[in-house]
Amino acid sequence: MLIVALPGAARLAATLAAELGCPTSALFARRFPDGETLVRLDAAVEGEAVVFAGSLERPDSKTLPLVFAADAARELGAAKVGLVAPYLAYMRQDDRFHAGEAISSRSYASVLSSHLDFLVTVDPHLHRWRALSDIYTIPTQVVPAAPAIAAWIAANVPAPLVVGPDAESEQWAAEVARLAGAPHTVMRKTRHGDRKVGVELTEPGPWPGRTPVLVDDIISTGHTLIAAARALRGADAGLGAPVCIGVHALFDAAALERMRAAGIARVLTCDTVPHASNAIAVGPALAQAARQQAAA
Repeated sequence: MLIVALPGAARLAATLAAELGCPTSALFARRFPDGETLVRLDAAVEGEAVVFAGSLERPDSKTLPLVFAADAARELGAAKVGLVAPYLAYMRQDDRFHAGEAISSRSYASVLSSHLDFLVTVDPHLHRWRALSDIYTIPTQVVPAAPAIAAWIAANVPAPLVVGPDAESEQWAAEVARLAGAPHTVMRKTRHGDRKVGVELTEPGPWPGRTPVLVDDIISTGHTLIAAARALRGADAGLGAPVCIGVHALFDAAALERMRAAGIARVLTCDTVPHASNAIAVGPALAQAARQQAAA
């Protein structure tokens, strides 16, 4: 097996290679003045299972180089070509919400399925799609972040109460709570726009002495978590300042400051997207999934 790091993913590639005991190489990429990109594989790939490693946040600039590199690996004799993308882009547009819109999750799946033999990712945003197999035609394997998150909570948060900020987060909150041996509750969210939401606590407790741990799959603007933190702070439930854990960190420094100002004691994420908040490692589980897919 050969691990090839996509641009910006050297750390992930090194983790996978160390876990798997295999070599790693960086994908050479050069952007020309006209905006086109040249990619080059600098390691021999003939007969190898080539596994590209890299998250797909900001996917528009990453996808074409990945496609070119995957095709090059196949043309140069790779036995299998796969991708470990801890964050999988274009999953949220899973319906035609307004006339004429593209269902980009399905289109993106078609592109990746046409150039890869398998895909490994972490907790994709599944809502209307039941599973990745609904839209991907290649073998896919989802690595759950819940075990690593639950282990962190058990080791670092006394008397936790796991809280899902909305109905979509219930699948993560319930499993994290079960693994951490903690109670959980799910809040009700009402969206008034992209940046304005209302959140209310549907089970007021009380939970005296409990530390609420807000758990969600994606943190982007932080508005949902801010509304949730304010609702928790305003509830007469005997709760302490909340900790916030996200699987995928897509937020900037300004969003982090807004979350802190809302009374969130700490914001941390899994290392699926390189970010200053990364505190929970999922690399070993990704490596085992990659091994399974490469050997299948």
